[in-house]
Order: sequence, then structure tokens, then C-alpha cells
Amino acid sequence: MLKKSSLRRIMVATLALFILLIIYFFPTTSEFKETLSYIEKEEIPIFLVDSMEYIARTSIVKESETTEELIEEVIDSLTIGSEKSNYIRDGFKGIIPKNTKVLDTTLEGNILTINFSKEFLNVSESDEEKMFEALTYSLLEIPEIKKISILVEGEKLKNLPNSKKKLPEFLDRNFGINKIYNLDSIKDTSKTTIYYLSKYNDYYYYVPVTKISNDATEKVEIIINELKSTPIYHTNLISYLAASTNITNYELLENSITLSFNNHLLANLKDEEMLEEVKYSIALSMRDSYGVEEVLFNFPDSETEVMALS
Repeated sequence: MLKKSSLRRIMVATLALFILLIIYFFPTTSEFKETLSYIEKEEIPIFLVDSMEYIARTSIVKESETTEELIEEVIDSLTIGSEKSNYIRDGFKGIIPKNTKVLDTTLEGNILTINFSKEFLNVSESDEEKMFEALTYSLLEIPEIKKISILVEGEKLKNLPNSKKKLPEFLDRNFGINKIYNLDSIKDTSKTTIYYLSKYNDYYYYVPVTKISNDATEKVEIIINELKSTPIYHTNLISYLAASTNITNYELLENSITLSFNNHLLANLKDEEMLEEVKYSIALSMRDSYGVEEVLFNFPDSETEVMALS
């Protein structure tokens, strides 16, 4: 009798342990769905301060469902000490001053108006232009937004808070980012934005640099020449574009640009492959410098490759 009772207790304990193991290794349907939902979440581009103090293009996991929610999510990610800032990648940080609040936003005809609380003005002079660059470039990654207007406590912000440098009526990519000036005169200036690669630990990301100069060369040629320069004058920025690459022709239309190259742009002539890093460096540079939404790559004896950037 004692033996049977002991055996029963052992069997019950074993069964309970087996059930616990099943629950542990095979979650319930709701838990599984939650895990799957997290895995499938979309990432969206955002511009944050990297470890070298550049405004850099990285990404965050998208939580929002509507454009209005996405706007608030992006701004929250850019704000120091916010809840969302705890989830950005290592090596990156926000730049909007701590405790800044969005009082309201309005999106009308692709123009986004943001009304910030007074804490927005607490940015340091060394960071103020970077803050506007990061905010502008991040929000313009949302397709519905083409221009941005900034208010503080209901008043239109016309100047940078510290230096008092005049701001344009509407902010867009013409504002530039990580600007480098090479000017002989204030007349006949041009802005060309070039996307380089950078690296933090094992993570590669893109850093845009706006070159402001009196150079009358066509922007497409400036971009290619800068990306294939060796060595790059920004010592911690990278480009994999071969120095032997030449652009043979280009055609600029309203929302697209077609670029024709010699085969030196291809990483593998046999498979007609192009490095992803090269492709995106060129395409993002063309998008920002020309305002196009599509970049087409042509090579001799190869099919045209299309990159949609909107």
C-alpha cells in the first residue's frame, strides 16, 4: 500500500513537471502571437546623434499605427530622457532637450506644424543647428510630410534659439545636415548631400554630409566624385565606391533620376551584383540633393535596377 501511494505521488509530480516544461517551452497562443507580433514589427529610419557627434541615419522599431502617432513617436525618440529614448540603439542618442513636450501638431497639405513647449529652447548653442537637422530629416522620412514649421508655445520660431541665425519659413532637406562649408563667396552657392557609411561596433549605418560650396559642377558628378575619393577627408566615414567608377550619362525627370555607369560600379561582374552599401549611398544622396523619389541604375549589357525611396 505504501509502495502504491509513493508511486502515485511520484507519477503526479512527474506529470506536473512535464506540464510546466510544456508551458515554459511552448507559450500559450496569446504569448506566441505577442512574440510573433514583436518579431514582425517594422523599422523606420530616424536621424540621431552618433558616437562621433554626427547626425546619423539609423532606425527604430515602429509602434504607431497612424501618421499622427508616428510623428509623436519620432519626436519622442529624439527627445533626451523620453520613454522611447530607452529603446534606441547603442551608440546613438537624442538631441531635443529633456522634458520637451509636443503641445499639438497639424498636418495640412504635406506641411507639418509642430507646437513645442518652452523646454525646446533649452538646447545648447553647439547643438541647436544639429537639433533642427535631426528633427527635419527624421520627420521627412514619413512620406506624407514634405515641409515642417516649428512653433514654441504657439509662437512661430524664426531664429535659432542661441545664435539667432535666421531659419527658413519651412524646413526641408534644403536646410542641410552635418554641413561643411567650402566657400569663396556667398554668391552662387550650391548644396550637395552625400551619404557615407560609418560603423559602431558591428553595426553599419549612413551619415549624410551636406557640402556647401561655389562649385558649379552638376550635383550628380559631385556625389560620385566624393564617394570614390580616396582617402575620404572625413577619416571615420567610409565609402565602398571604386575609384575606377565613372558615370557615363544621367537623366533627371520630375520624380526620378536615371544613372548610367561603366561596369566598375558592380561588385561582381559575373552575377551583375552591386554592393548594397554603394547602392544606398548613391540613391540616398540623389534623393536628398535632387528631391527625387526613385533612382534607376543602368549598366552596360545589364537590366536597369530601380530603387524606390519614397
